[in-house]
Amino acid sequence: MARDHYENFPVAPLLLPAALRPAVQAIYAFARIADDFADEEVHEGRRAERLDEWGRMLEDCFRGEAIHPAFIALREAVRRHDLPPQPFRDLLAAFRMDVTVRRHPDFASLLGYCRLSADPVGRLVLHLFGHREPRLLAWSDALCTALQLTNHWQDVAVDLGRDRIYLPVDELRRFGVGEEDLRQGRVTEGFRALMREMVGRARALFATGRPLCDAVGGRLRLELRLTWHGGQRVLERIEAGGYDVFARRPRLGTRDGLVVLGRALRWAA
Repeated sequence: MARDHYENFPVAPLLLPAALRPAVQAIYAFARIADDFADEEVHEGRRAERLDEWGRMLEDCFRGEAIHPAFIALREAVRRHDLPPQPFRDLLAAFRMDVTVRRHPDFASLLGYCRLSADPVGRLVLHLFGHREPRLLAWSDALCTALQLTNHWQDVAVDLGRDRIYLPVDELRRFGVGEEDLRQGRVTEGFRALMREMVGRARALFATGRPLCDAVGGRLRLELRLTWHGGQRVLERIEAGGYDVFARRPRLGTRDGLVVLGRALRWAA
């Protein structure tokens, strides 16, 4: 399965210990297929039904029963690593929101969505690496939410194509930006000010989650440092483009990858 199909999965396979790769692949497959149910056109009209069925299969999996290949693999990961069920339930709740919720009235609502759609992935990764400490989980939540927000800000135009707007409704109103402005790709001063504020909020969450990158060791430490700087680099790209996320999606190229790698290797605690 193509890793970039599910962008909220922040783990590079090459940096994973071999013993953890099957579990990570199983978690990814679970999320990838559920994401397809929520987004892919082939499931239109039956999205909720598909997700409900996936949820029943998840509960069966945690009772030790599995038929679907994805859940056979996940059952083994659950058994081997004692994975908890709640992060998977939260991810499914987020996918159900993708089907029914197209707008967020305020930033608190958006953070609630991120808590379900992004934070569980970080918690599962920490669990696989043997980390259960509450402060590490809190830092992970902040980092994962920052990454999710960054993805939303770079994908304003992409999400519009699916009739989803993650910029909070009350913030759009405060900065004088209408939905029609978004649909027409108008980069007004109000839109730039709104995006400047949203980028700043993502950066604040990156700062909150930064200690996690020093609190773990080994390959996970390098992976998290790369992820942290990768998210920051996307925000820099958004700023460098004058917050015009309509004309061209801000994304990282080869040169950006080298910049991120260099920054991660020069990391200062």
